[in-house]
Amino acid sequence: QVQLVESGGGLVQAGGSLRLACAASGLPFSSYAMGWFRQAPGKEREFVAVVSAGGGTTYYTDSVKGRFTIARDNAKNTVHLQMNSLKPEDTAVYHCAKAKKAYFSGNYYARPESEYDYWGQGTQVTVSS
Repeated sequence: QVQLVESGGGLVQAGGSLRLACAASGLPFSSYAMGWFRQAPGKEREFVAVVSAGGGTTYYTDSVKGRFTIARDNAKNTVHLQMNSLKPEDTAVYHCAKAKKAYFSGNYYARPESEYDYWGQGTQVTVSS
């Protein structure tokens, strides 16, 4: 049974940092790309970042480029999202997700939720101004 469990969310002031973690179990973790999505109140869930199965390829949505970094540790079955220079508009529930494939050839192809088949329950990130 595939399980994805996020942690690391919390309340932080604008300009601060948080590091989210997603622990995966029940799957051959190193065989699949892993992504982070977020959902703000009253908005649809949106793509944030993805890392390829081997960790060598990453893509980000434009609004977080240069501020967020996604990375994975295949030995520990975990994927992290380092979030720096946080803004109030980053406030959302952040979900990690397992992709259906190992690698995406571009940002456009990694964005659709239909490319992911397992989701974590999410962790709340609140950025105060």
